[in-house]
Amino acid sequence: MLHCLICDDHPMVLEAMSLTLAQRWPNLTIDRAGDFTEAKALASTGPDLILADLGMPGATPLEGIGALRRAAPAVPLIVFTGMADDDLLLKLVALPVNGFVAKTESPAVVMAAIELVLAGGRHFPARIAELALRRSGYNPIGNGTRITARQHQVLQLLAAGRSNKEIAIALALSPATVKTHVAQSMAAVGAANRAEAAARAINLGLI
Repeated sequence: MLHCLICDDHPMVLEAMSLTLAQRWPNLTIDRAGDFTEAKALASTGPDLILADLGMPGATPLEGIGALRRAAPAVPLIVFTGMADDDLLLKLVALPVNGFVAKTESPAVVMAAIELVLAGGRHFPARIAELALRRSGYNPIGNGTRITARQHQVLQLLAAGRSNKEIAIALALSPATVKTHVAQSMAAVGAANRAEAAARAINLGLI
């Protein structure tokens, strides 16, 4: 049985997220927290997934999310937020968190992001992934070729076994655009098919 901790100081958000998750997993166990102090205590009980807002009482966003990560170092942690401070989000990537989901996203995108993270992937906005790659000087191919942030996301989704339709939902793109990105991502790692692209991405340390 899946056990999820949802952290937000707005009761309506807690209720909406709980209902969305319960529709996908009817036997889901849900703990709820309205501030970082309560969230940290519940995180230490060992949930399977943590969804946490940034702007809660009890700590600054970075301190609060950092405390959750220390309380549950191996638990997938998704930041669910309306904030758009790139510097803060990059610091959270480094904690690390497993993904960001904007509060403006549709339920389908939210669920796709959650399922990707539960499958072992990461879900970040394209601009944050691009900034993280630039700051690290990331060059995984080793021959002067650089993958883009979008290609990085697509390769992660391919490795998680996602179809083009599922990738389109997760990244909020059209199926035609996803088809192009998949082809470009396979070419970037020198793969002839989706399975080979996933294997090469894993071997190159992208996943």
